[in-house]
Amino acid sequence: MDLNKPCISLVIGGTRSGKSKFGETLVSSYGKKILYVATSAVLDAEMSERVRRHKKDRPSDWITLEAYRDFDQNLPPYGDKVEGIFVDCITLMITRLMMEKEDTNWDAITQEELIKVEQDIHNETDKLLVSLKKIGKPAVLITNEVGCGIVPEHRMARDFRDIAGRINQKIAKDVMDVYWVVAGIPVKIKSADSSSDNVKTIDVYGGI
Repeated sequence: MDLNKPCISLVIGGTRSGKSKFGETLVSSYGKKILYVATSAVLDAEMSERVRRHKKDRPSDWITLEAYRDFDQNLPPYGDKVEGIFVDCITLMITRLMMEKEDTNWDAITQEELIKVEQDIHNETDKLLVSLKKIGKPAVLITNEVGCGIVPEHRMARDFRDIAGRINQKIAKDVMDVYWVVAGIPVKIKSADSSSDNVKTIDVYGGI
């Protein structure tokens, strides 16, 4: 374990698994002044109400930053102002990056175009991880496990599932701690105390 390395944790789970609530509790243990990085976009009344409830439930000491890309520019200004960073969530970051080009025909997208889209998402993920390490404050990242259900019917949904799975693997390999949350119960599946030699990973582009 590198004592000079900031503690970055990934919390992963299904929808309504309790992952965000657990993540908020975890990041709160690092201090009162927390930077809340919201990656979602408010597109309808339902999302607006969710955002309103989340803001109401968050401590008043927390600072909210709305960002889903360019973390190398967006995060550093807050580094000296907070004691911890909470990113909610990686899945919505991926969604917004995939949807940036509104004219993309996902039913007819070429492999070359798809690779370019995914590479951009990997680049933005790298910016996030590198920026968090440079800032040096404890951080908690929330993400969804989207690969436990049936194979999606539509092309875009299948591409999203595959990209999200590979990004989750990328982050889990890089961070110190990983928690899997099921029915509100967090289970630690990777620990900072574990030797990296004992943590086996696979090629993120492997599989079907």
